[in-house]
Amino acid sequence: MRQLLRLLKIARVFAKYRLDTFFENLPLRWYVRLALWLMLWRYIIPVGKRSEGERLRLALEELGPIFIKFGQMLSTRRDLLPDNLALELKRLQDQVPPFGGDKARRIIEQALGDNVENLFAEFSAEPMASASVAQVHQALLYSGDEVIVKVVRPGIDKIIRKDVDLLFSLAHLIERLWAEGKRLRLVEVVADYENTIFDELDLRKEAANCSQIRRNFEDSPILYVPEIYWDLTRQNVLVMERIHGIPVADVDQLNAQNTDMKKLAEQGVEIFFTQVFRDSFFHADMHPGNIFVSRDNPSSPQYIAIDFGIVGSLSSEDQSYLARNFLAFFKRDYRMVAQLHIESGWVPADTNVVAFETAIRSVCEPIFEKPLKDISFGLVLMGLFQTARRFNMEVQPQLVLLQKTLLNIEGLGRQLYPDLDLWQTAQPFLERWMKERMGPKAVWKNIRQQAPDWLEKMPQLPQLTYEALQQVRQMDANRQREIQQLSENRASKAQRCWPKLLGILMLAGAGLTLLEPLAVVANLPPLGWLLTGAGLALIIRG
Repeated sequence: MRQLLRLLKIARVFAKYRLDTFFENLPLRWYVRLALWLMLWRYIIPVGKRSEGERLRLALEELGPIFIKFGQMLSTRRDLLPDNLALELKRLQDQVPPFGGDKARRIIEQALGDNVENLFAEFSAEPMASASVAQVHQALLYSGDEVIVKVVRPGIDKIIRKDVDLLFSLAHLIERLWAEGKRLRLVEVVADYENTIFDELDLRKEAANCSQIRRNFEDSPILYVPEIYWDLTRQNVLVMERIHGIPVADVDQLNAQNTDMKKLAEQGVEIFFTQVFRDSFFHADMHPGNIFVSRDNPSSPQYIAIDFGIVGSLSSEDQSYLARNFLAFFKRDYRMVAQLHIESGWVPADTNVVAFETAIRSVCEPIFEKPLKDISFGLVLMGLFQTARRFNMEVQPQLVLLQKTLLNIEGLGRQLYPDLDLWQTAQPFLERWMKERMGPKAVWKNIRQQAPDWLEKMPQLPQLTYEALQQVRQMDANRQREIQQLSENRASKAQRCWPKLLGILMLAGAGLTLLEPLAVVANLPPLGWLLTGAGLALIIRG
């Protein structure tokens, strides 16, 4: 019953914001187009002056927090949405009324097995912030440490489950009714969203991500990551060091304390590339609300990051291909870019390299008409991925996260320092990383790391060699049997086919009697009748 009511609400919101206009110019099946035309509210409710993007944003906000978060996630998928829709969806506000402080206390006490008064010297029942999945309270430990306590909303898992199931149903429906629906892989998009949002429900995962990045940047002058209090952290409760800094989007306050904005912007780029290439573990939700700047040293500013619910990771192969792609792109070596996409397995191995290279050139060349400082790495990646999709590139979730994060970092960097030249900042880092990865020292390091495994497996080499040879012999024997069986099958097919062939030849022979100018079927000579009958019999029998 609740699911039916939810569907009715979606239908009402769909009509209210005239979302049917999104489908007017799409290649829909005829019965879907007819159904749209028969919806009477089309002729009652005006579209108004709002743009398509604004109407979609307002509809998602009215449908509630789960749809809002889905819209926020969609805003990062520039490979699926046009820019005007993506930019409008970025404005979605995840503002949810807080649940009561008493309820938060009960959740904390149940999770940690003790009274709040025993756990904290002070605890504020009034939340500092409230979002769709959790809300945050400030507290003080008996040690004197200031902390924040993050508490998952009660019952939110059931609400999310129902709404995600509904999103899956809508995605399947769109793929069936819209010819282009399958190409967009909407079901895969919803599946990615499902994984992300259910990961956010387990605060231990967020805490583990935070601890990992804190360890990676221990004593770093450019990034500070708060400490997790593991003894006070559970699946639905997280206790973390409280930080005090300036929100990175508050440019006026940063300027007021004479922050070196150029250095701050460049360090943001350095943090991103360090996480991606050195650590292969990056904060994938680096929007301005999750980033602060320390007040301690404005001339050499330090970032502070929070909220590690979403992280990304790249394999060593993806790291290498990505770095080489960037370097090849800025050298305008489009053949190399195309080959790297094929070698990495991002596009099928049978892709036409020349056609792919031409498509990449058509996307990339206009970019180089701009000064280097105006070239967007994120938009370059997006252009490459959109082009590759036309060549059947599979969606790479880790690359989508990377593209989203890079766009956030670029937008943030240029907001802080409009003349930021990402290439000048990134090129030395990428070239140094490639040298360290592929130079003699890196080869020697790999040999040293793998030597113990080789020594351990060396006594097994004779047996492994013998087994490999036996497998090759077995494969040869199986291949011979397959060839023999194939030959026998072909012979059998030939034996079954020859009567038909003979019958066709007999009919052709009978047809020769019709070459007489005045010949008709009634005057067909006896031999012709005989050939016709025998030929038909052989064809039917065969």
